[in-house]
Amino acid sequence: MKAQLAPEAIIYQGQFGDFTIDKSDRISVIIYRTGLAIAALSFALGSAIALLQTNNFSLLTPLFFCFSLGLGVSLLTIHIYLAVLHRVLQIFWAIGTIAAIFWTISSSAPLAVTLYERPVALFGVGFIFAALTGIYFKESFCFHRLETKFLTFLVPVLLLGHMLGIFPQQLEQIMLATWATLFGVFAVRKVVQPIPPDIGDKSVFTYLHERSA
Repeated sequence: MKAQLAPEAIIYQGQFGDFTIDKSDRISVIIYRTGLAIAALSFALGSAIALLQTNNFSLLTPLFFCFSLGLGVSLLTIHIYLAVLHRVLQIFWAIGTIAAIFWTISSSAPLAVTLYERPVALFGVGFIFAALTGIYFKESFCFHRLETKFLTFLVPVLLLGHMLGIFPQQLEQIMLATWATLFGVFAVRKVVQPIPPDIGDKSVFTYLHERSA
């Protein structure tokens, strides 16, 4: 961990000038990946409970909010060149989380059960999954990861299909299991990925900041 946080200073050549990566940059990436890991683990556990139809449905709501918290942390620390896109994803997360709180308070059933039985609830809560899809898209665009390319397509198709009621239950279960599995693969691969690529070209951030000032 110390080697990752404080390696020898390296000067990188960016599009708009040279830059270095400091300790705070590396910490932000570690926090980003930790948030993803928490979100992926919570989502996997919740999906397993739902798919196996155990008697632990009461755990679905706290697991959902652990997922939301992890995703929110990741959206706070993710490095995205376009500040507007970054802000939009954060707003989507906030809308989805607020909607999830509303449905949790107004319904006696666990949140996941409410979302399944009342697809209309996804009009609000779905924003949080739109924010997650934004992360998948960013990662697939930057790193060409196969799992995130597939997830960028799978997540909206599954959610829209459920809202419209066009998929049979068995297909939805297969799609959910695939989502949870690939999300886990993505999170694990982020843990072992070198840190600098997640930081990106800091000279671009500097250039865009100066232009907007």
